[in-house]
Amino acid sequence: MTTFANAPEFTVSGGDWQNLPPAVEDDKMIINMGPQHPSTHGVLRLLLEMDGEIVTKATPVIGYLHTGIEKSLEYRPWTQGTTFVTRMDYLTSFHNELAYCLGVEKLLGITDDVPERAQAIRIILTEFNRIVNHVVAFGSGGNEMGSTTAMIYGLSQRNMILDLFEAVSGLRMNHAFIRPGGVANDVPHDFVDHVNKLLKELPQWFADNAALLEGNPVWMDRNVNVGVLTADELLALGVTGPMLRAAGIAQDVRKSNPYCNIEQYDFDIPTQVAGDAYARFVVRLREIDESLRIIRQAIDNFPSGPVMVKDKKIAWPAQLALGPDGLGNAPAYIGKIMGQSMESLIHHFKLVTHGFDVPKGTVFASVESAKGELGVHMTSNGGNKPWRVHMRDPSFTHVGTLPFMIPGHQIADVVAIIAAVDPVMGGVDR
Repeated sequence: MTTFANAPEFTVSGGDWQNLPPAVEDDKMIINMGPQHPSTHGVLRLLLEMDGEIVTKATPVIGYLHTGIEKSLEYRPWTQGTTFVTRMDYLTSFHNELAYCLGVEKLLGITDDVPERAQAIRIILTEFNRIVNHVVAFGSGGNEMGSTTAMIYGLSQRNMILDLFEAVSGLRMNHAFIRPGGVANDVPHDFVDHVNKLLKELPQWFADNAALLEGNPVWMDRNVNVGVLTADELLALGVTGPMLRAAGIAQDVRKSNPYCNIEQYDFDIPTQVAGDAYARFVVRLREIDESLRIIRQAIDNFPSGPVMVKDKKIAWPAQLALGPDGLGNAPAYIGKIMGQSMESLIHHFKLVTHGFDVPKGTVFASVESAKGELGVHMTSNGGNKPWRVHMRDPSFTHVGTLPFMIPGHQIADVVAIIAAVDPVMGGVDR
């Protein structure tokens, strides 16, 4: 039973649309898709105006996952901020941490002081993180369109990489591992072997992914000519990342504004021209190959040395390492701090609790996240906490494209469009 003010009532019981009373054919329905729909990639709500099976208008409603991360950053020392930002887009934790730390380092004036080993670790982890994001996008998108095999493949590949993340940081997600000045601790002794093992095994898994979906008639029927936006439309909407590159624009922060010495690596920027859901899938598929190419170069030339800046007023934690069980700090370092002198213990305590003061100023720093340009605009008033931090998260921008892509499609296509946009609501509702 559907009731409208000052309108007739009709009872509909499973008939076809063409069999409804004529008065209903001219009316439009407003239906909710989400915020707990399995295809909305979190708690996204879409208000869909329907004319039969065709969507005539789509209005995104956000805010259901609001965490207050940006505001919380104003109440914690700079280093502790990594614990918050890593939880924004929870599929690209390392990218969140890196963008934040690049901003802090810019304010401190230590961008060029970060050791080469730390820069290489950052590149390896963020490129693996890009791969993790893409295989989850394939898997979840495939599952939402009926291919459970795609989901099984995607999660299997993800778990192999998360094993590496856990070995390095002690955590599979939300690592808070990249810190201002470097990284929290050096990598385990078998890190190079672990990475080389992944570089040997993962390409075959990714080839299986490609064989399953690329060129698959069902997959193409669901994605080709679905959610099309031209390059000009995407630029006008502020879109970056795979969505923009799928329309022929080879924009990538790693090339236009390099960071962490990535300009030293040889890699290409894959593009497509169709600007539809299928083109976005192909771009992400090709980006995985380029990420493996970058990682291989980084690990073949993996530098030795420290992983944190020399300045002891900033370097926290400075010389920590994971134990054999993957947990805890190096006993030798803790013993040195606790037993060396009262001054050392006081300094360590102050660095952990108060942190360091950052000179006054405002900066913008950005990285090429798996979803597009992830930027941070931060302001310091000279204290040990940020005055304001605002993240330019690509998922937030890309959700704004849905009202332009969805109208004219059926509800089944809405699922494919959301999957091709690949938003994560943790990055939207900061």
